[in-house]
Amino acid sequence: MIEISHVDKWYGTTFQALKDCTTSVAKGEVVVVCGPSGSGKSTLIKCVNVLEPFQKGTITVDGVSVGDPRTNLPKLRARVGMVFQHFELFPHLRIIDNLCLAQEKVLGRPHADAIAKASKLLDRVGLKDHAEKYPAQLSGGQQQRVAIARALAMDPIAMLFDEPTSALDPEMISEVLDVMVDLARDGMTMMVVTHEMGFASKVANRVIFMDQGEVVEDAIKTDFFDKPRSERAQKFLSKILSH
Repeated sequence: MIEISHVDKWYGTTFQALKDCTTSVAKGEVVVVCGPSGSGKSTLIKCVNVLEPFQKGTITVDGVSVGDPRTNLPKLRARVGMVFQHFELFPHLRIIDNLCLAQEKVLGRPHADAIAKASKLLDRVGLKDHAEKYPAQLSGGQQQRVAIARALAMDPIAMLFDEPTSALDPEMISEVLDVMVDLARDGMTMMVVTHEMGFASKVANRVIFMDQGEVVEDAIKTDFFDKPRSERAQKFLSKILSH
């Protein structure tokens, strides 16, 4: 579903954020991307739908080259759901309208159909009773669940998550992760940047470990947690799993 091949990215002429990154995500696979701050994890997944441009290499999503100037990026982004660290909801719109806007404007879905789809998804994430509220009236965890539902409303072929729980209070994290676990069990193709190793060990098929812009390890989760090959990954895990 997602192929990343020898991708390099620079900021300006001096800082290289990604160095020869190669990996892939199969249809229905859940891949967790982890690593220390500044390792390039968020940059990597933002390159998948070209929220960040890259200078070398290729990325394809369902056979479409995202770096090709002829590629219709709005159409591609409509097929690849993205959930950010901060919820990015429209504060002036009701929750139901947040879910309907892109359905109608981008997909051309009739209003009644968009409402029906939005209501079904709000029910799925446990927020159907909050449809008429505004984002500021919801907790952080609830807003992030709305953001996930909004992405799902576009019928995506894959979902990208950029540290979806890092801005949340600890007790709100589980309600968001529960929704993501359900998505994974339903067979959604997912690429997830996160420090939530419990989530990774529960639902990930593979774990990618990055450091200083490079993919240091790309392994099935049992291999990564039981016997990481690199000293850098061993050190990372010893710190993050000891608390």
